[in-house]
Amino acid sequence: MAELRQPPAIEAFGRGGFRIEGVRHEGPVLILSDAVTGWSGEGTVEAVSAVLAAPRAEVEFLILGTGPALSPPGAALREALRQAGLGLEVLTTPEAARLYNLMARDGRRVAAALRPVD
Repeated sequence: MAELRQPPAIEAFGRGGFRIEGVRHEGPVLILSDAVTGWSGEGTVEAVSAVLAAPRAEVEFLILGTGPALSPPGAALREALRQAGLGLEVLTTPEAARLYNLMARDGRRVAAALRPVD
């Protein structure tokens, strides 16, 4: 029998961090394979290498939350994700958090790299 996924929900954000599943995380976060870790906050290939290395069975899509303002990633990151067969959505962090929660709740294999907002 397949293991039931329990992706973490982003409950709140602001003041430089996030509350995810009741735990406060300061600074940028990466949600991948239903786990939350710190992230550099940089929109580079190196900064999302864990997403690129993850098996497609664990992730099919990356949501990049760029903070309070939209800031598109560079061409190298977009190309690396395309070559890895991963979708990309770039949004402000509030929009990215809402989209992540919706897609995760619907069972999508989604990763989120989120910069905090004040």
